[in-house]
Amino acid sequence: MKALVAVKRVIDYNVKVRVKADNSGVDLSNTKMSINPFCEIAVEEAVRLKEAGVIDEIIVASIGPKEAQEQIRAALALGADRGVLVQTDEKPYPLQVAKILKGIAEQEGTDIILLGKQAIDDDNNQTGQMLAALMGIGQGTFASKVTVEGGKVNVKREIDGGLQTVALELPAVITTDLRLNEPRYAKLPNIMKAKKKPLDEKTPADFGVTMASNQQIIKVVPPAERSAGVKVASVDELIDKLRNEAKVI
Repeated sequence: MKALVAVKRVIDYNVKVRVKADNSGVDLSNTKMSINPFCEIAVEEAVRLKEAGVIDEIIVASIGPKEAQEQIRAALALGADRGVLVQTDEKPYPLQVAKILKGIAEQEGTDIILLGKQAIDDDNNQTGQMLAALMGIGQGTFASKVTVEGGKVNVKREIDGGLQTVALELPAVITTDLRLNEPRYAKLPNIMKAKKKPLDEKTPADFGVTMASNQQIIKVVPPAERSAGVKVASVDELIDKLRNEAKVI
């Protein structure tokens, strides 16, 4: 059984994001980049399934610039077997990513496709659902527990009303939520071994995908700074401020 895990190169979540002076986008110069945290959870889940004897091989794929090899190698150090980099300097949008992942999954004959539920840079939360629709297979989104048995995968997922369990025939797409697991740290010997693991390089054209988009970024601005709070002396003063200043009552 094979698993395909998609990882995205994003600004490290500990880094304060800077907007370019001309407001054309986010400044990436001298910025630490990492695996998207939700994607890292997907890698960890695939590794745990392999350790349990459910999965025989883990393939990690990323779509982005040549530097995205760093994130693939990081996933290989966590326990994945080989990587695929679909190199492009254009910004990949969810539908394009889904089409490329579909091509990789079909070429590799993967049984389980694991993705983070969303990326922390654009927060789209679309790729997994689009991929499942394009492939015509089942999907288990926002997974908090994954159990594979008897050619099926049971996905316990988080919904507004609590938890829901869906039983999916394989192949299936699973998107991971925060509470699914806690990713491990890569050990130094595994980091060294990851440098020798195979990593294939492809282009979007290899999967019949063009990176042209009809979306255009008009302006990027940082969030407005929050004003300081104030203390009130009484409930009457609080109500007055809510009614006359905040105008919420």
